[in-house]
Amino acid sequence: MNLTIDESLYEQARSHSFVSKKSISQIVREGLSLYLAKETNDSVKAQLVLEAKDEQEILEILAEDDYITEDEFVKKFNL
Repeated sequence: MNLTIDESLYEQARSHSFVSKKSISQIVREGLSLYLAKETNDSVKAQLVLEAKDEQEILEILAEDDYITEDEFVKKFNL
């Protein structure tokens, strides 16, 4: 995977890499993992896309904007 970032962000990553004794790749992996672990409407839709059985189901998921998280569902229906 190639990644393009601006020079300022690269310098910050390089400095952090030096101080933390981690590679920039490791910092990017950790940051991406944290970002993707956040439960948002987009993350719920992304998980549904991964679980979709066919292209039509994916298109239906992407067309909808009214998904709620599991926690919100439990609260809404007092489960």
